[in-house]
Amino acid sequence: MKPAELSKARILVTNDDGIHAPGLEALVEIATQLSSDVWIVAPEVNQSGAGHSLSLSRPIRCREVSEAKYAVEGTPTDCVLFAVKHLLKDRKPDIVLSGVNRGTNMADDVTYSGTIAAAMEGCLLGLPSIAFSQAYMHDHPVKWGTATHHGAAVARRILTVDWPRNVLMNVNFPDVVAASVKGVRITHQGTRGFGGHIIERRDPRGGTYYWIGYQPQESEIDEGSDIAAVRSGHISVSPLHLDLTHDGMRRKLAGQFEALGSEAD
Repeated sequence: MKPAELSKARILVTNDDGIHAPGLEALVEIATQLSSDVWIVAPEVNQSGAGHSLSLSRPIRCREVSEAKYAVEGTPTDCVLFAVKHLLKDRKPDIVLSGVNRGTNMADDVTYSGTIAAAMEGCLLGLPSIAFSQAYMHDHPVKWGTATHHGAAVARRILTVDWPRNVLMNVNFPDVVAASVKGVRITHQGTRGFGGHIIERRDPRGGTYYWIGYQPQESEIDEGSDIAAVRSGHISVSPLHLDLTHDGMRRKLAGQFEALGSEAD
């Protein structure tokens, strides 16, 4: 997309942290550096960990918050689908931007992330889609200024490149001030494992309830991964593919079943 085209593009902004999240304000700041035609359609409440889920067993409701800003009682996927197929059906968005998430979405996290899922839905609808996340340390202020300072430039560079319709972009900003960012690295999805555990508690009536606790497991870090880039103070840009097929295993299985077929003959 050329700069002149980008400046006239309609941008849909969404997230998974909810309509009141400071990260959404950060993303609007990024989007308005790219175009003046920005629409916000985000979940009414926090939907972190919702993944690529649709609300199929209950209706969704939409509330107009202000001009070109809407809150939807649903998931991030619902928001993108509702915006493209209904709210903006007469003039559909050209780009979907999701985030800026409070915390990284890297490695195995991408399978749980509502931020990534919103970009996935945009991708499925044929729109160039980018997910943004800002790393931070617990009990420390989130450095939103890093995302807002670098986000538009990163998005412009990404959007000048043609990419396949079944690919979305995952951008993670490091937990450093904007001036300390070391640059941009093009990375692959890392691996660190899900350290989920169950916390059991009792309510005042004696009933049992549970919290799912989340603690990523540490493992040896591949230097080409998103994790390594962010830890070293770089912005990570990872192209993610909607086709989850493992081609090597597909060929191996095909060979095995072909061999079994020959034996049966």
